[in-house]
Amino acid sequence: MAAGLPCPHHVVLVLVLLASLFLRPRAVEMAPTPAAVAGGSGDEGASALLGLLLRVQSEALRALGPDGFDPKLYVDLPLAADERAAAAALPGQGQAPPSREELESYLARYFGAAGSDLVAADPLDFEAEPRGFLPRVESPEARAWALEVHALWKDLARRVARGVEERPDRHTLLPLPGGVVVPGSRFREVYYWDSYWVVRGLLVSKMYDTAKDIVLNLVHLVKKYGFVLNGARSYYTNRSQPPLLSSMVLEVYRATGDVEFVRKAFHSLLKEHSFWMSDIHNVAIRDNHGQVHNLSRYQARWNKPRPESATIDEELASKINSIADKEKLYHQIASTAESGWDFSSRWMRNSTDMTTLATTYIIPVDLNTFIFKMEQDIAAFAKIIGENATSEKFLEASKARHIAIDSILWNSEMEQWLDYWLPTDGDCQQGVYQWKSDSQNRKIFASNFFPLWLNAYHSGSVKFADTAKSEKVMASLQKSGLLCAAGIATSLTNTSQQWDFPNGWAPVQHLIAEGLLHSGSEEAIKLAEDIATRWVRTNYAAFKATGAMHEKYDVEACGKSGGGGEYKPQTGFGWSNGVVLSFLEEFGWPKHKEINCSRQGEVGLAGAQSG
Repeated sequence: MAAGLPCPHHVVLVLVLLASLFLRPRAVEMAPTPAAVAGGSGDEGASALLGLLLRVQSEALRALGPDGFDPKLYVDLPLAADERAAAAALPGQGQAPPSREELESYLARYFGAAGSDLVAADPLDFEAEPRGFLPRVESPEARAWALEVHALWKDLARRVARGVEERPDRHTLLPLPGGVVVPGSRFREVYYWDSYWVVRGLLVSKMYDTAKDIVLNLVHLVKKYGFVLNGARSYYTNRSQPPLLSSMVLEVYRATGDVEFVRKAFHSLLKEHSFWMSDIHNVAIRDNHGQVHNLSRYQARWNKPRPESATIDEELASKINSIADKEKLYHQIASTAESGWDFSSRWMRNSTDMTTLATTYIIPVDLNTFIFKMEQDIAAFAKIIGENATSEKFLEASKARHIAIDSILWNSEMEQWLDYWLPTDGDCQQGVYQWKSDSQNRKIFASNFFPLWLNAYHSGSVKFADTAKSEKVMASLQKSGLLCAAGIATSLTNTSQQWDFPNGWAPVQHLIAEGLLHSGSEEAIKLAEDIATRWVRTNYAAFKATGAMHEKYDVEACGKSGGGGEYKPQTGFGWSNGVVLSFLEEFGWPKHKEINCSRQGEVGLAGAQSG
């Protein structure tokens, strides 16, 4: 944000409606309204469809009750008949609640099944046991299971049905040019940051063409919308997710050496970077030495209930009387969903009260870690394709962000990087906030350690954190309380939110373990392998017990899936599969190494919980 602009929250949050903000000229193309999703003559139809599906969702809740109710199901339904006829026939409509039978009869007549507009598609590059697959996995038991996980790519592979592009007014699903891999269960569409770990797993599986398709689908979304959407649905056009597109391009390039693939993606990476540097995401903050730094935050362009969770959001907002305050809450909810950590005490002023979400007032460690890497990746790609001036520009941008991260977010006492909370009163001068030490959030979250991941991707001999600093961060992690029997907990607070204790998530394990692996000390390598071992074992045990890979796991006990949050635990599962395969490739599994839980449920990580 340039000096002289009004304080960000004066622009964004004092307005009753956000529309005027979004219509202001920006550095990036802004997300379209639902009506603009389909394009051309289908605009009004797309908007009418979403409105109808939200009414169906509301009537379904009245008919079925809240127990086990999943609002997302109803906004994923493809329309199978004329929208006006379906709208007129909707039972209930403010009168007596429809019966279960009336609802089921109505849905069967006017809609297809949720997910039916994505059709199964066998990936052409899938082989039951590809050549060179996991050469360091010597245990027969571990290898047999790894092949089962590898085979799950066939179960999760889809392509968008032709009718989606032909009749966009009948689908909230967005058309994509290539084949897709979905996370699984209720997540019937492509998701942004999930795709990074899906790509990592596909590359282990030697499925290079499928990995390229996934990345180019996301590039397609950037070309159309100006950024990668949260997911490939019309109702996700108001927000993104943690930006890992450049990281996907890099992993595919490393595996294939395909320079033309880099060229295809390159200008979309520039466009995405502009999106994250636009006024709504960028924050200027002055350190105690007078230096002004620019960092980024999450901020969705939405101040209504999320369509996929509208009944849940409306119930939460029912505690609030003012329409303006409801809209502020909806804005925070959507912005938290952009973070990927939906939901967590990390974003709340009061960890027991979801209405205290304040995500747009937080400069997050992980977001700026990912954007730093994006800038380094773009610099590397520009050099590869001969755009040397662009390479230098982004190398300088990454250096500036590195200084900003260490100046604003690093805490030398805790030896962690901490999220920074902005004042809610807009206390800034000419658009620049003044750094205050007590505005760092000193609560411990796994994200405090994510910058270690950058050590795996340093250019030349310069690491993001040198060996001495990395060892201090590792020691801080070891005594943080996050290291548990079956992996790294997301936080230390059990709030019943899914991105809090005792849940562990595949991306968290991978980011931290990969960072430790490249931090330069034998102790860090050993800890990384220990984290990976325990994570692989808990995934294995749960798979053998349930026949499925899970979205998240309870790190207090080996083999136990996770819980909490606003929906039932899900299986499938894209990023869990990808991380298990990546860990097995990176660390291997010796012939006689035990893969069952062993004594893991009784002890902490390698005795690392010291203090």
